[in-house]
Amino acid sequence: MTFDFDEPISRTGTQSIKWDWAKDDELPLWVADMDFRSPEPVIQALQERVAHGVFGYTHCPPALKTLLVERLARLYDWVVDPQALVFLPGVVTGFNQALSALANPGDGVLIQTPVYPPILQAWRNFDLVSHDMQLTQTASGRYEVDLDLFASAITSRTRVFLLCNPHNPVGRVFTREELLAMAELCLEHDLFICSDEIHGDLIFSGRRHIPVAALAPDIAARTITLMAPSKTFNVAGLGCSFAVIPDATLRERFTAAHRGLTPHVNLLGYTAALAAYRDGQPWLDAILAYLETNRDLVASYVQAHLPGVHVARPEGTYLAWLDCREAGIPGNPYTFFREQARVMLNDGASFGPGGEGFVRLNFGASRALLEEALARMRAALATL
Repeated sequence: MTFDFDEPISRTGTQSIKWDWAKDDELPLWVADMDFRSPEPVIQALQERVAHGVFGYTHCPPALKTLLVERLARLYDWVVDPQALVFLPGVVTGFNQALSALANPGDGVLIQTPVYPPILQAWRNFDLVSHDMQLTQTASGRYEVDLDLFASAITSRTRVFLLCNPHNPVGRVFTREELLAMAELCLEHDLFICSDEIHGDLIFSGRRHIPVAALAPDIAARTITLMAPSKTFNVAGLGCSFAVIPDATLRERFTAAHRGLTPHVNLLGYTAALAAYRDGQPWLDAILAYLETNRDLVASYVQAHLPGVHVARPEGTYLAWLDCREAGIPGNPYTFFREQARVMLNDGASFGPGGEGFVRLNFGASRALLEEALARMRAALATL
């Protein structure tokens, strides 16, 4: 099968946050969805479901649970019972629900900054306390986990480690050794783990995603793993994700936390998820190759043409974390690139401690649009 990811697709006027919140002459490379059409089997399944014309109350298709159980076993050697799957309208809903279930006011949540803003802020929703640690940036720009800092961030009131893997925004895909070391510290201190693995299918050559709960049964017993087809198959607007919670007691705590508050997954979300996981692999293989070329383009262009800007090649996700601290940019680089280059990125400061002086760039776009945005950024820096 062939796929044309270079095809320009106008998203203006389609209620796209990414595009509609940008001004007319701005190129939006910020919100983490892609500008590509979803897999054709997904579009066809949605069209057929809409043509049926009845949109009543729904439930999860049994075939979807079967597909997911088989997928977890095939990709990760992780054997889970279908009952371990809990469907949700979104991963952000999932980790907020987990905090509500597992911590009381005044308890602490361990997070690793800089990190996805909804993770950074989730503790505020439940009168909790942020027990944060910064990831360590090496001379190459790659981020690592300082286990001493990790351990020192844990107190007697820390209840949950909110993990982001693959990590947004720094692009790390944590290794088995890193995950095991963090998980063992969590077990030692009686912490639960809630792991946001929404980008787990978007992994580049030489790396492999490992769900932290797949490491060992005792880790799985204290872990809520959050996954979704949304980033993988570009169906975020359809609102379907799932939690994998092998321990029955933990699963009941999780589902009880927002009973009557968290809505069910909608009919079209289930339809898209089933079609994507059943028939979307050829599209996913092709988009990964395209994204990897885009990633390499960004890294090479930054090194060659954006003086003072640095980036480590992401190991996963379609997000590049640009370090602008040595570029001589006056003030905030987000504001500079938006005003001077007309390129809309994400402000690194919004990702918490360690994010100041950075911007996040979404390279899930056509190559022509990406090249134009980079050229604009180059021209803006040339004025300094």
